[in-house]
Amino acid sequence: MKYKVLFTERALKQFKKLDINVSSLIFGWIEKNIEGSSNPRMFGKALTGNKTGQWRYRIGDYRLLCEIRDKEIVALVLEVGHRKEIYKK
Repeated sequence: MKYKVLFTERALKQFKKLDINVSSLIFGWIEKNIEGSSNPRMFGKALTGNKTGQWRYRIGDYRLLCEIRDKEIVALVLEVGHRKEIYKK
C-alpha cells in the first residue's frame, strides 16, 4: 500500500502565499516522506481536541495538517502554515 498525497483548495491557496523557498522545501519533504510511503503516520503526530483525526507534520517552523484516509490510501493535506498561526483557526 503506497499512499498518495492530495491537496485541498485551502491548502493550495496557503501554499501560494508562502515564500518560494519555503514552499519548495515543504513540497520536497512531502515527496520524500509521505508520497509513496506505506505508513505516513511514522513521520507525524496525531492531534487531539477539536482536530482529532488529523495528523501534524513538522517541517522546520512550518506545519502541515493532514487527514489520512486508509480506505482510499490517501493523505489529504488540509492546511499548511507557520507554527504560530496554524492552530489558531
